[in-house]
Amino acid sequence: MLRIIDANLNRLREGLRVIEDTIRFINDDRESTLVLKDARHTLENLVNELPGGYMALLKSRDSAGDVGAGLNTDSEMTRRTHGEILTANFKRAQEAARVLEEYGKIFSVEQAVEIKKIRFLLYGLEKELIPAHDNNTSSQ
Repeated sequence: MLRIIDANLNRLREGLRVIEDTIRFINDDRESTLVLKDARHTLENLVNELPGGYMALLKSRDSAGDVGAGLNTDSEMTRRTHGEILTANFKRAQEAARVLEEYGKIFSVEQAVEIKKIRFLLYGLEKELIPAHDNNTSSQ
């Protein structure tokens, strides 16, 4: 179970970082950047509250033995615009948050509620930010 939590924490952090950097450096959107940064820091605080914290997650990690590590779809390997990058990473982060919300209930309902807040924050930001990056936007 810790492997599931570790993998999805990594996936959520990575997705948040890609979204944050796109919004920061492409949109120059300070407010949304701060909201995303706060979400990442909330996530880190939740990790520290897990039994055993970060070290328990690290010990559970088995990247070399992960049967899904080398599986890629064509759509995962193709990004042509900032909008496609944002969309993919919003979906990645939302899916990871949902998994964490479900498995977090085993440890703490309060933590699961905090993850749910992050998930719904992402739904709102996606609706707000994706239209600014339609699929016709070229690389800058």
